[in-house]
Amino acid sequence: MLNSIKKYFKKAKEEATREYSLETISDESYEIDKTKPWTGVDLDGTLAYYERSASSDMIGEPVPAMMAFVKKMIKHGTRVKIFTARVQDPEQLPIIRNWLKENGLPEIEITNVKDYYMHRIYDDRCIQVEENTGRLITD
Repeated sequence: MLNSIKKYFKKAKEEATREYSLETISDESYEIDKTKPWTGVDLDGTLAYYERSASSDMIGEPVPAMMAFVKKMIKHGTRVKIFTARVQDPEQLPIIRNWLKENGLPEIEITNVKDYYMHRIYDDRCIQVEENTGRLITD
């Protein structure tokens, strides 16, 4: 157990000091094929830093590792959607779209609904369950 904790902190320290290329992706180079499977990426706490005390009109600074990962997925043709509870409030959509643009992402889809095209979700609050067994998948 102690070795697992040490490994985790070592990995976290390496990640914190890593540099990421955060290039901008233009809307012209990003086409949405609505028949392709999609990958959801949570916004608050996953793609952007989140503080519970912050106003709902504010979205935190980008998390460099996830921004680089999302841009890489988009660049390689993955259909990406922002998967966030914020969308239940229609006034949040322009705030999210503006944040995406300011941070070099194209106008990707934004939703809070899973459908049959959903392939996977990256989220700070989820725990993966092995398909058809109910077993929790943990490190």
